[in-house]
Amino acid sequence: MTETALIVGGGPDISASCARLFSEHGIQVAVAARNPDKSVLVALQEEHGVSLYPCDATDPDSVASLFQAVFQKLGPPGLVVHNIDGRSQDIFRKTITDADPELVLSVLKNSTFSAFLVGQQAAKYMLANKTRDDGHRGTIIFTNASAALKGYANSGAFAAASHGKSGLAQSMARELMPQGIHVCHVPIDAAIGWTQKDGSRAHRLAGATTDDNMSDPAHIAKTYLHLHRQHKSTWAYEVVLRPWVEKW
Repeated sequence: MTETALIVGGGPDISASCARLFSEHGIQVAVAARNPDKSVLVALQEEHGVSLYPCDATDPDSVASLFQAVFQKLGPPGLVVHNIDGRSQDIFRKTITDADPELVLSVLKNSTFSAFLVGQQAAKYMLANKTRDDGHRGTIIFTNASAALKGYANSGAFAAASHGKSGLAQSMARELMPQGIHVCHVPIDAAIGWTQKDGSRAHRLAGATTDDNMSDPAHIAKTYLHLHRQHKSTWAYEVVLRPWVEKW
């Protein structure tokens, strides 16, 4: 039976790289985004046969409808990646006294709450999956940031959201791994430089990559696929990814 992967949060870096790699390895891929008409997602659909779905990951009904639509078209998801960090430029680097409470709530909803909704639906469908011969019923991967590991100054909203996602993932891992569902938490402690049209790799704020000083989403995707295929005797819960020159 062909495997199905669902990636929630569609963009040009991690999500696109995962979609391409998973497809190349014979996995049916669905990508959900608020705007599935983004050019990078349309290209994935045309070049790799990726199925695209609209979804507001902060809305319980929208997330439930997404999983039902994927199930009906592609079958039960055996790999789910939550790839939404929730940050916005309006709340970025705001002191605790300057942070707008409404924007803080938005960050929490887009990150932690959406991770809960996606994780909840993923668990429901995977618990209904038959256990494979290797004892595996599915994999849930939560992408996170270094703010999951330490709360930086002037970053209270994002620290709260990232720590919340970390706690959710840890709780789910303890609950679901004994039932055959591999839950992984992947904080990425770096800027992510993805391939531009001219072939260079760059980040919109950090600029162009130099000597692999930023994380390469193509290699992040390889890590995710490896996590999904790990033997149950050595399931990793948390894997922190950072470039060789990153200060930590």
